Amino acid sequence: MSQYINQNNQQPTDQLLIDIAEYALNKKIDSEIAFETARYVLMDSLGCGLLALSYPECTKHLGPIVPGTIVPNGAKVPGTPYVLDPVHAAFNIGCIIRWLDYNDTWLAAEWGHPSDNLGAILAVADYISRKNIAEGKAPLTMKEVLEATIKAHEIQGVLALENSLNREGLDHVLFVKVASTAVVTAMLGGTKQQIINALSNAWIDNSSLRTYRHAPNTGSRKSWAAGDATSRAVRLALIAVNGEMGYATALSAPKWGFQDVLFGGKALTLARELDSYVMENVLFKISYPAEFHAQTALECAIALHEEVKDKLDDIDKITLTTHESAIRIIDKTGPLHNPADRDHCLQYIVAIGLAHGNLTADHYEDAAAKHPLIDALRNKMDVVEDKQYSVDYLDPDKRSIANAIQITFKDGSSTDKVEQHYPIGHRLRREEGIPKLKQKFSANLATQMSAARTEQIEAACAQQHTLEQLNVNDFMDLFVN
Repeated sequence: MSQYINQNNQQPTDQLLIDIAEYALNKKIDSEIAFETARYVLMDSLGCGLLALSYPECTKHLGPIVPGTIVPNGAKVPGTPYVLDPVHAAFNIGCIIRWLDYNDTWLAAEWGHPSDNLGAILAVADYISRKNIAEGKAPLTMKEVLEATIKAHEIQGVLALENSLNREGLDHVLFVKVASTAVVTAMLGGTKQQIINALSNAWIDNSSLRTYRHAPNTGSRKSWAAGDATSRAVRLALIAVNGEMGYATALSAPKWGFQDVLFGGKALTLARELDSYVMENVLFKISYPAEFHAQTALECAIALHEEVKDKLDDIDKITLTTHESAIRIIDKTGPLHNPADRDHCLQYIVAIGLAHGNLTADHYEDAAAKHPLIDALRNKMDVVEDKQYSVDYLDPDKRSIANAIQITFKDGSSTDKVEQHYPIGHRLRREEGIPKLKQKFSANLATQMSAARTEQIEAACAQQHTLEQLNVNDFMDLFVN
């Protein structure tokens, strides 16, 4: 006799699937702050994508799977000549946006990068628009893209508030896949049931293991994992609107559902009603392409640079005071084998800041990493937790990402303890941060676009109403020189 009793009675659909589907399909977003922030997210994400095109390790992943493939009404990949089907276009766009670890961030019980969802959203919106034009219909507008972006941010970010995938060894790109699946199924005209069906399949896919983000396996998959998640989301959306079935208790089914198999038997929850909270509070990586838990540590290191740059050989100890999540994710000793390894190492990031007074993507490459001073500084670092930093990190009214650095020299003297609770990309520093974000966008555009085309793109993005009224296909055309 089987040890399991498999009850085959039809069960009610998991409420989480229903809530997400209803939000994706029916919620009207009316927050002006959310739409304005979504415009900055779009600008920043595409700028990060264009900058990534300077790196062959990124561009080798781009283009059609079969060279020479022609896709009628296909989606365009910004900064490239590629016109692809929406599934592979989502991979390409998601890959370039995430490659340099420079796009926006959300930190909670789980963390991630909600603008990763733009891989799916832009690919599907461009595909729908070009298909509509070919059929004599109106294309989508960029306001619809911004609304989808707000919703994807919200789904991913609210799931992240209390549901920690990382503590189960799973990667945060699962929440990208879930969020992208919901919004693009709705964009493709899916019904509520079709969105639920697509969502159930996204959860059944389960998740990547986080091992490619951590020692001893840190590698470049972390730079294309989000593109992979968004492309899978588009695939699941397309088959759902074509009539593929779903699974009502994909999350809650005893023994076989996601919660029992992969989430320790815990129930997945939505910590707050889905609206526009995440977009309004999202974190930007404005100044430095570094893992977000290290952003304030890097600001502290750069603040100390002028004081210590001529005394680096005289340093006895560097005390890094940080929060628990940073210790768990990016506190790393020993050899660093590649750029992906280095940009997820708190000590490496701080060493670069102290030595150079700056950090760019090039500082993760072998040429910079081979300088003996960097590992010498890393070896002098002592990482300690401040319990209050850890509490404030999870406080919904603070969401701080605090770090501090104090340097002790061989003669017994020391610097002041330099402390920063909020990075420049935090919502509490928006007034200071947005002008710098615009400068970052302009600089990133200039890496791939002519001066004339850069001016056109900046003009299209400069005003909210101008961008919102623009057809998606016309917007995407701007990114082909």
